[in-house]
Amino acid sequence: MDYRDTVFLSVAENLSFSKAAEELFISQPAVTKHIKELESKLKTALFERKGNKIYMTKAGKLTYRHLMTIKQHYGELEFELGRLNDTFNGTLRIGASSTISQYLIPKVIAAFHKRYPKIQLYLYNGNSFEMEKKLMDNEIDLALVENASSQANIKYIDFLEDEIVGVTASNSMYAKRKWLSVAEFREIPVVLREQGSGTLEVIQKTLLKQDIQADKLNIIIHLGSTEAIKNFLYDFDGLALVSEKSIERELRLKDLVKINIKHIHMNRKFRMAIQQGHEVAAAKLFLDFLTDYNF
Repeated sequence: MDYRDTVFLSVAENLSFSKAAEELFISQPAVTKHIKELESKLKTALFERKGNKIYMTKAGKLTYRHLMTIKQHYGELEFELGRLNDTFNGTLRIGASSTISQYLIPKVIAAFHKRYPKIQLYLYNGNSFEMEKKLMDNEIDLALVENASSQANIKYIDFLEDEIVGVTASNSMYAKRKWLSVAEFREIPVVLREQGSGTLEVIQKTLLKQDIQADKLNIIIHLGSTEAIKNFLYDFDGLALVSEKSIERELRLKDLVKINIKHIHMNRKFRMAIQQGHEVAAAKLFLDFLTDYNF
């Protein structure tokens, strides 16, 4: 790619000449010069200014889409050339939902890097909905999600089983309870993940099968991460519903205690997600690595 193309992509993604300059380690006048040269070459304006903000023009958005495709093709080229020499060069952008990014994927990425050290890795995290959006916007090459729903144009591949369980702090008034009836579960104070979370989606869908509407529970608060929920539990007489994978250490240390809910089992699968017909070679390599990984 021409360096002016690289500068344009940075400005387009930051919508800021100054931030692009910082990102590329060049001066802001140099950024302006490169953009003007590209606009002159393409014979069209790529950005417009409104007040103190800049926006991409229609031509700018079109240019961005095509240059992102070209950038991806260059990455594919680097990867394929690396494969010829068993060096596997390239870039891989992975997006992972909160539970996966915190408790599962770091050790996998470390092992993958050890096996393929010349593949440059980037990890982004957020909830499952956010990661699927990044995937469809070509901001990442691969998403690892924990939700149960499926989006059109996304291919999903299961890679690990998980269970969402009820848990309370060992100093909670409920800590000695092994089971809750459904009626008790409806009344006990509960803390859950935020809207858009794959964990919350699985909870909602599982409860609906039991004719229980999740929003009719005695929900005290929604929190944006499992770590926040675990910290909240230590001063909370109530129940949280979280991934069993996220509390293995706390259960082992007996800081948290599992409480089962009669007749309710919240099993799910963690899934790899890629765009249909848009598979990046390095992503395929990671998918195969993750499928064979011994958790």
